[in-house]
Amino acid sequence: MLKNKKLTAAFLLFAVWLYFIWALMELWLYPLLEVNIQEKWLFTLLTDGLIKNLIWTASAIMLIKHFSSELHIGIRELFSFNKGCVKYTLFSVVLAAIVIAGAVIRKHGFAVNENFEPSMLITYLLVGISEETVFRGFFLNATLSGAESSRSKRIAALIINAVMFLCIHFPIWIRSGMFVSSFTGGGFVTVMLLSMLFGYTMIKCRSLLPAVIMHSVYDLAIAVFVMV
Repeated sequence: MLKNKKLTAAFLLFAVWLYFIWALMELWLYPLLEVNIQEKWLFTLLTDGLIKNLIWTASAIMLIKHFSSELHIGIRELFSFNKGCVKYTLFSVVLAAIVIAGAVIRKHGFAVNENFEPSMLITYLLVGISEETVFRGFFLNATLSGAESSRSKRIAALIINAVMFLCIHFPIWIRSGMFVSSFTGGGFVTVMLLSMLFGYTMIKCRSLLPAVIMHSVYDLAIAVFVMV
């Protein structure tokens, strides 16, 4: 689906580098840092604020800027907020409501995570920026570059992107002991469906910003109401 060999090469090299370095970070460096950094806010700021954005966001933005004319959506349009973005941004409220309703049903009542700390906001506000910039802003955007006139190719691009997004979760699931339960409990399906929703949103409004907001709101709702 990709338009040219240079974009294809950049796509593949970035994917291989990202998955390798991120597995190394999650399975080796982060456990080491967690043992030696007692302040949770500092650990979160260093890992999700600094390291993740250097590895994910900065790298993806450089690629988006370099290949802007080759991508399905150029960098200026990708990071703009147009009128069509409003209704998709408001859907973040629906996502949060679904999360809260599900938590209330499972727990037979309303409960808030007592262990939630302000430092966690760093994670759940920045995660939408970093993950959406990489997976929808570059990977999906690049895959869609040769699929403008084909509905089946756009669907295929969304599915490929969802699988890629699922795989990037493997290291953290392994580190936290959630790998098996994420499959037996069906959590992997949620990850793929959310990926397709965020990707569809980007395609429809030709902007990454609503997907960033939806992603961050969803993750924040999970942290506050589900992780109790």
